[in-house]
Amino acid sequence: MDTSMLTMFGSFFLLIFLGVPVAFSIGIATVITMLLTFPFDVAVSIVAQRMATGLDSFTLLAIPFFILAGTLMSSGGIAKRLIDFAQVLVGRLPGSLSHVNIMSNMMFGAISGSAVAAAAAVGGTLGPIQQREGYPAPYSTAVNVSSCVTGLLIPPSNVLIVYSLTSGGVSIATLFMAGYIPGILMGLGLMLTGGIIARRRGYPTAERPTLKQATQAFLRAIPSLMMIVVVIGGILGGVFTATEASAIAVVYTFVLSVLIYREVKFSQLPKLILESVVMSSVVLLLIGLSVSMSWAMNVSGIPQAISDTLLSVSSNPIVILLMINLALLIVGVFMDMTPAVLIFTPIFLPIATQLGIDPVHFGIMMVFNLCIGLLTPPVGSALFVGCSVSGVKLQHLIKPLLPFYAVLVVVLLAVTFIPALSLALPHLFGLK
Repeated sequence: MDTSMLTMFGSFFLLIFLGVPVAFSIGIATVITMLLTFPFDVAVSIVAQRMATGLDSFTLLAIPFFILAGTLMSSGGIAKRLIDFAQVLVGRLPGSLSHVNIMSNMMFGAISGSAVAAAAAVGGTLGPIQQREGYPAPYSTAVNVSSCVTGLLIPPSNVLIVYSLTSGGVSIATLFMAGYIPGILMGLGLMLTGGIIARRRGYPTAERPTLKQATQAFLRAIPSLMMIVVVIGGILGGVFTATEASAIAVVYTFVLSVLIYREVKFSQLPKLILESVVMSSVVLLLIGLSVSMSWAMNVSGIPQAISDTLLSVSSNPIVILLMINLALLIVGVFMDMTPAVLIFTPIFLPIATQLGIDPVHFGIMMVFNLCIGLLTPPVGSALFVGCSVSGVKLQHLIKPLLPFYAVLVVVLLAVTFIPALSLALPHLFGLK
């Protein structure tokens, strides 16, 4: 078993270090580990079978549909309308455009379910405006990058769907409701930090909008915001499943972007669909190979070995949760969120449940933790997209990001050690 663990994780991280794509690193490391027990042809055959079995899931159809919906939103003029609405809500606060950026990312990320899409759409729209108003580009980029991940907790969220599949059947509807308060707290924590920095540095505050401007911004944003009501309301009301909701989200965003806003032309649809197919293929390949790795780990007894090791250090849930959080923060630096959830949920979730920690609470904690990894080099996808959109070099962004990193860790600890933050809404809606 110790040999299996060393072989699997050693080969995996060596391949990552050598620049091999994550999906292939997972597959190769799995085959190498299985060669300790099976002949080569049997090992490859089992990996292929486990991939097919892992992808044979109706629930997984939600992921490509939500990705397509997010792609349509990014090009459909929705971000601009949400930014105008956010300006009305928080435009009078110190450093108003910082708050507008964070609030816009919360709304757009929640609707699109993609941190990268939010960073590109909101940052690309607000960045030039912030620079004209005198906000330093590194600071504006830090605000955009740190807040774009809020939508991964505020549903609908593809990562929560992946956790549901990996956790052995935790309800997607329950996870969706559990993500609201932590996601909003993440955004509020960032707004508080941005407000303190803006007040100290004297960043400008926007003029108060007139009643007419506020009304127009609200009315223009209603169709976009209604998608959350339709999708989440339908799931909670039992009208449709999460997978059916994802298909409805595609239809809704198509009507909104193509027929109502007319920001997307019919001639653009093939390109947007192809982009969605490529993104979906990458995610689903990761899922299939990660399912194979999880099976190989279980056969080799790796999760039980790690559990025994952690519990031998302490049986105190607080200590164990701190150790798991630290491990996940380190993992997030080197690994993207989806494979991290797929690989480490089967390892850490049994330890958490053994200590009496609710799987829904643990899932929200895990996703929140890995959101921070999207903002850290060398792998953080949201970080590099934010830099690309603003033109700010990475080395100029690290220092402005530090206070936002700090507040994210503080909120993470609150979510970790106050289960009610995750479980209050599921209990309120009768999902627990």
